[in-house]
Amino acid sequence: MSISSRSVAIAGLLLCAVFCWGPVAAAADWPRRTVRLIAPVPAGGGSDFSARIFAERLSQRWGQPVIVENRPGADGVIGVSAFLGIDDDHTLLFSISAVVTVHAITHEKLSYDPVRELVPIAPVSDIVLAIAASGKSSIRSLDDLVQMARAQPGKLNWASSPGLPPFVVGGFFKNSKLDLAFISYRDLAPALQDLGEGRIDVFVHALTVIMPQVQAGRARLLAVATGVRSPLAPDAPTVTEAGFPELRMDGVVGFYGKRGMSDTLRDRIASDVRAVANDPGIGEKLAAVGQAAHPGTAAEFAALLDEYRRRLADLAKTIDFKPTQ
Repeated sequence: MSISSRSVAIAGLLLCAVFCWGPVAAAADWPRRTVRLIAPVPAGGGSDFSARIFAERLSQRWGQPVIVENRPGADGVIGVSAFLGIDDDHTLLFSISAVVTVHAITHEKLSYDPVRELVPIAPVSDIVLAIAASGKSSIRSLDDLVQMARAQPGKLNWASSPGLPPFVVGGFFKNSKLDLAFISYRDLAPALQDLGEGRIDVFVHALTVIMPQVQAGRARLLAVATGVRSPLAPDAPTVTEAGFPELRMDGVVGFYGKRGMSDTLRDRIASDVRAVANDPGIGEKLAAVGQAAHPGTAAEFAALLDEYRRRLADLAKTIDFKPTQ
């Protein structure tokens, strides 16, 4: 090899080293300052609580402050829009999966593409969803619900939180040829009141939302929609135990970055998040607020979200769902 050829080869290797090592070095040096977690929910809710738990533990691991910034409104759209509008690699999104699964179906027009612009980093927990009947009804199990709905088509009604339940439960009713009217509520308080008074027969929402009604005798738990029983309601069967596995709904919560985030940085953050999620003490805190720890890698998180999107797309066709403009 001539001297000039050797020089070109060496220069090429050095250039490659700069480009290859750059992202690795940047990830190793991250964070260099305060990290912000944008939470598209009001303060005080279940996912806000988990955001603050992880913020505290990650701050200890990273040696930098990690703060939670609540940007609620429009079913999470306001928070996601705000996150995507911030040009800062020290700002992350902490949210339920609906922002990249449900929104892609329910909104015909968004100012952003949630699938392309939000990068899954790591899951942290599953919000335990539950199916309950009014305490004034005679429904005591999911089987009772199905039998009663079949015997009295059009008589029963139901309501739910936004997100997964309208698709999963609505799809179940449609596939089972059960005729129940869906009652839409803008606010939670009237729905809970109507459940207690018997104006709603069935309600699907987060377990922590329903439990006060159950404890007051105004509602009756039929099942939890996760894969394992919840310590908050150990006597309530899972939907699979009750014989209706198609009603399983895991409201997964996790971290997201923006398109353009390097794989190296994403995996670095995911590794630290997974270490926190694997801590038994964190699992106990999450269980106390109706969540189940869900540690995982970036690849596992992305695959899970893809699976959710496929399932929801099929269910949207089943219930003939029409997105909002």
